[in-house]
Amino acid sequence: MSRSPNRIIATVFGAVYLLVGLLGFAVTGGIGFIATEGGLLLGVFAVNPLHNVAHLLIGGALLIAGVASARAAKLVNTIVGATYLLLGVVGFFLAGTAANILALNTADHFLHLASAIVLLAVGLATERAGSARPATA
Repeated sequence: MSRSPNRIIATVFGAVYLLVGLLGFAVTGGIGFIATEGGLLLGVFAVNPLHNVAHLLIGGALLIAGVASARAAKLVNTIVGATYLLLGVVGFFLAGTAANILALNTADHFLHLASAIVLLAVGLATERAGSARPATA
């Protein structure tokens, strides 16, 4: 795994998003599942229970892909990165509306965009060959 940037990023991001999903439930007690305003995780990031579940699902997908193979990690990094890019942009227009079912705030938008940049950069880059070595004569 240490030779694959995709596997490393997928595994690390997966573990972080799983942790964030779990910690989110500590600040969302009494908040509706799809409430448009949520509790503040780390005092900054707005979350509601649906947002926490999304983090758990995304974290699980990344972690499983990272452990499975470089090919799986590359695919999942790219898909999640593209999804976060879309969410990061669209989120600015959802905030303050009834369509904001993930209770997104400005800090969330920037975090989603940062995650998108890293995941897409790694996912779209060429994967290093695992054990290929140049042929010598």
